[in-house]
Amino acid sequence: MTLQSIRIWDGPTRLFHWSLALLVLVAFLTGLQGGNWMVWHERTGLAILGLLSFRLVWGFVGSTYARFADFVPTPARILAYIQGRWHGLGHNPLGALSVFALLAVLVFQVLSGLFANDDIAFRGPLYDLVSKGVSNDLSGLHRQAIWLIGALVALHILAALFYTLVRRQNLIRPMVTGMKSVESAQAKPAQGGGLLALLVALLVAALVVWIGAGGLLPPPPPAAPPPAW
Repeated sequence: MTLQSIRIWDGPTRLFHWSLALLVLVAFLTGLQGGNWMVWHERTGLAILGLLSFRLVWGFVGSTYARFADFVPTPARILAYIQGRWHGLGHNPLGALSVFALLAVLVFQVLSGLFANDDIAFRGPLYDLVSKGVSNDLSGLHRQAIWLIGALVALHILAALFYTLVRRQNLIRPMVTGMKSVESAQAKPAQGGGLLALLVALLVAALVVWIGAGGLLPPPPPAAPPPAW
């Protein structure tokens, strides 16, 4: 069997992956601390919103194996994988289920955080768009979803370690280097995801962050002048 090293994961996909991992950890720690750390929790949440927006766009305009069409876990693909007939190079169908679940929960988490409050001093940047009751409901769901995210992240890490250490299919190195050793017959390097696609994804992400930070909301009224003596 002849092996050939080819590019699987493009730079933006890898940077997204590791940046998201770091920011989710920061969001978790700052959220647990509360208090003055909520300022950084909000900033981290907006950064995650930007990353997720970028990834959703990149899933359509990025390179071959970063596109959702390449790894969407259809029933046929899942069945083929279970039966040992799947021979793709990117995310396998079961791994794709984990990816989509994690993306969905994180999207909900950052969106709910925009409207959340802590009944003390913190209010999400879009708090004023909903009622206090709706904000309270979203705040409760936002807190509960932390544990679901933790479970999905743990499952993601354990699966990567299982494939790397037990099945001898290193999933971690390609996400660092972008390169993967495959049989020559399967050697189809990733294509697409050029500069124009990158700029489009970045512009969309920046626009979403601006909106999420309250960019479309009217400015607050000016402060009342101090009383005259």
